Formats: sequence, structure tokens, C-alpha cells
Amino acid sequence: MSSEILVNITPQETRVAVMEQGVVQELHIERTGSSGIVGNIYSGRVSRVLPGMQSAFIDIGLDRAAFLHVADIWRLRQNGDTDKPIERLLHEGESILVQVIKDATGTKGARLSTQISIAGRLLVYLPQESHIGISQRIENEAERELLREKLQHLLSADEKGGYIIRTMAETASEYDLQTDIAYLHKLWHSIWKKSSASTPTLLYQDLTLGHRVLRDFVDDDTVRILVDSRETFQKMFAFAQAYMVNVMGRVNHYAGERPLFDLYRVEDEIEKSLARRVNLKSGGYLIVDQTEALTTVDVNTGGFIGIRSFDDTIFKTNLEAAQVIARQLRLRNLGGIIIIDFIDMENGEHRNAVLTEFKKALLRDRTRMTVSGFTALGLIEMTRKRTRESLAHILCESCPTCQGRGEVRTAQTMCYEILRELLRESRQFDAREFRILASQQVIDLFLDEESQSLAQLGDFIAKPISLQVEAAYTQEQYDVILM
Repeated sequence: MSSEILVNITPQETRVAVMEQGVVQELHIERTGSSGIVGNIYSGRVSRVLPGMQSAFIDIGLDRAAFLHVADIWRLRQNGDTDKPIERLLHEGESILVQVIKDATGTKGARLSTQISIAGRLLVYLPQESHIGISQRIENEAERELLREKLQHLLSADEKGGYIIRTMAETASEYDLQTDIAYLHKLWHSIWKKSSASTPTLLYQDLTLGHRVLRDFVDDDTVRILVDSRETFQKMFAFAQAYMVNVMGRVNHYAGERPLFDLYRVEDEIEKSLARRVNLKSGGYLIVDQTEALTTVDVNTGGFIGIRSFDDTIFKTNLEAAQVIARQLRLRNLGGIIIIDFIDMENGEHRNAVLTEFKKALLRDRTRMTVSGFTALGLIEMTRKRTRESLAHILCESCPTCQGRGEVRTAQTMCYEILRELLRESRQFDAREFRILASQQVIDLFLDEESQSLAQLGDFIAKPISLQVEAAYTQEQYDVILM
């Protein structure tokens, strides 16, 4: 299926939208002041070893120390000595070469690995390994073997390091592969030379989002890459000229007066991708809830009543939802544990068909995933590798009013809480008068429905109570002032 890639550049951020048949399939945002560090290689220093967690904190020069688990120490896996405790492997103060495999999220620091991998256009170079791996997306066994032989033919006998052949190498020539090998070797040599520098030091920084578009997103189905910044277009064109000659003709500068993302309605799609509710064409809808531990997706029939039977209505809604959920996972960049609650289906064939459709829709995703079948409770459990922040975490923050709960206490609840506070204060302090400062909604309730409750309390404590509206207060904020 043919696709277009739109690249929107401002001094503050780079935004990329991958389009298929005019519909946004993927969104990527990188901000200048807080770009991701996945793929960066550092010469770090062990700042603390935690035997109880079999982990260590590594200083890589950031505000927050990064995290290295014993399972991510490469030499253990290489030697098969996975039972060796971390306190016998690392010591505080020693230097260590590490690569970021997961950005910092929330209160957690970046996650590290000591296994180094450097991505090229066609290959991923593994300087510490010796084997040749092949992308799982290349399924034909004969083709896989042919690619392995082609690469082995290009490597000299004394050459060190392993490789992973990427999907894009499927149709590559020997010249293209040789160019990629030379580029990766030169890059690794440069990194290794700098690794003896004082720690902590950044040795290698992954490409910017604009350049990663060419390296990671472009394939044979990509017909055009539109860039709305002349300077970025020239840099991307030069990168394509050096490493991807076959892509040069598809990189174009967009100079139209109308903003690129407005022209293709991408801004509308970003707005929809931040909403909790996602409407289906049939009349059904999804509810997407993202929490710290996991993401849940609930499927509902909504206004869809069907024309044949209730089972058929549910089946058609679930089939449509399977396609939309797969797209929403990509758009929102949801990661970690994901629980999907399709509408209950009694028909086993319907369940299998929905699961098959869902797995088929997920094949378009570049991110590694595992999907289980329906559980005893009728849920689908899956994991999607989380390497960068989700779209909501990049663009949004927790509501200061509800503290991220998604709901606030009612005005009536606040009235009763204030009355209890007044009673406590009256027993502790001998004030001449008490004044309540609260939001307009709470004060209005005290003057109307709860006026009798307020009057009763005033009689009980034998002190006057006055009211004052504070326009800046949220519904949950209040103060009791002793006069």
C-alpha cells in the first residue's frame, strides 16, 4: 500500500506523520529541548550497585541516573553465566560503556544495556557479537538464506562483529550492503576511540527524527517525503545522496502557503489521538485509558444496532474495532501492558476471526509486540515495546485540578468537608468569626441547598460564619480563615 511521509519543522519541534491513502497511520514528535536519547552510547560511571534489585545506577551525565539491570549486561549472556550476581560484576566508580534502550518515563530514569548496536540503513551492527541475524519480517526461508550468504560473502574472514539484516535489505544490491558496512565500521571505530575519555561522556548520538525518517520509515511503498523546511530538506536530501541514492527523488520540499499538517488534516488527527473516546464508523466506540501500569481499551456497540442479529452486530463491531485499535496503538505510541476488552462473543469462530483480524492489523506496526489469545474473562492481553514516551505524555500533563484522576469531588462533597473543618477549627481556636474562602460553585451551594446546614453549625459553635468567593480557586480548593 503506497504511503507518504510528511515532515513538519519548527525551531521548537519536529513532527512526522506517515500517511496511507490519505489517512494518518503514525505520528512521531521530537522536541528540541527534550529529544529522546534511545540509541545514544555513553561512557558512564557506576554510581551505585543495588544487590537487592540486581541492578545498578549509572551516571551518564543527565539530571537523573540511568538504570542497568543484570539481565542487560552483555557479557553474562555471551558467557552463559546468567546466575552471577551484579555485585561481582560492577563496582562503584568504575567506567562502563552503555547504550540507552529506553527513555526516561515519569519518575524512572533511562534504561541501559551494555550490548551495543548501531543501526544503519540496511544493517544493524553488533560489534560485540559474531552471528548474523535476519529481521523476522522477512519470512521466506530461501530468501533469508540468500541474504545471509550475500552478507557473509562481503565480510572478510578476520572481520569482527555481528549483524542483523533489516527488512529494507531485502532488495538491496551488494554495493548498497558494502556501503552500509563501511559506514557502520567507521562509526564504531570513532566511538571506540572516544570511549577512553573521562566519564560520563556522550560518545554517539542517534540521528535526529528528520534523518531517522529516511533510515527507518522509508520503504518501497513510500512514494513521497514532503518537508516544509528548506534547510531540513537540504540536509535530508544530502543524507539520502550519501547513503540512500534510490530515495533522493522522493524527498521534496513543500513550499505551499497553507501549513502542511493542516492541508493533510493531521492537526485534527492529533487532537483525536488525545481524546479518551474514539468513535467507530459503525456507531460503536472505544474508550482508551492510559495509566502508569497499563493501558486498557474497552469496545462498545454504542448506537450500532445492526440489521440481522445481536451476535452479528457484536461481531461486526469487534472486527472494525480490531483495525482501529491497531492504528490507535501506533498513533498514540502506547507501550507496556495493554488489555483489550472486546464485546463478549459466545461464538468461538467469531472470537478466532476477531483475533486473526487484530493480529493481521498489527503486522503494519514497526514496534515489537506479543499478543495472547482470549483469556477466560474474554480479554486480549498484549505487550508493545515501550522505548519512547507516548503521544499523550509528550503533549499533555496531569490536570492540576483533579491531579490526574479524571474527576473532581462534587460541590456538595466539598461543602460537607468544609463544615467538618469548621467544627474542628472551632474546638481548637477561640476565634471571633470564621470566614470560608471557596469556589463560586461551593459558595452558591452554601447560599442555597446547604444554607440550613451552615446556619445549624453557626448556632452550634455560637460564632458567625461568613462566605467569600475566590475566583482563582478550583472546586476542590478552600480555606477557613479565623477572624
